[in-house]
Amino acid sequence: MVPSLKKVKVDCGELDDERQLLSSFLIKTLNGDVTSDGHSLWVNSELTGEALERIVNKFIYHQHLNNEYWVAFESGTVKVHRFKGKKSEKKKKRITPPSTIRHGW
Repeated sequence: MVPSLKKVKVDCGELDDERQLLSSFLIKTLNGDVTSDGHSLWVNSELTGEALERIVNKFIYHQHLNNEYWVAFESGTVKVHRFKGKKSEKKKKRITPPSTIRHGW
């Protein structure tokens, strides 16, 4: 009995430079067919979407990108998101004027 292959989409919209590395990692790990079209990869495999999410998360972790990206499985698609960092505005420090109180001692 031949296992049925499923086509699962990996949306790499946030992952810019590492898309090619992710593609080669998936080919090596899954021994399956991975095709690319722009910002997304299509994986033909017998894995479920949740299992593919764990593999993509493993890639993110091993590339030391886990401080910048996070992986989620949403509506049949594995998506790579970028963390939104805090935009901290530098507050002007309120300068205390020198004391003008005369001391009588």
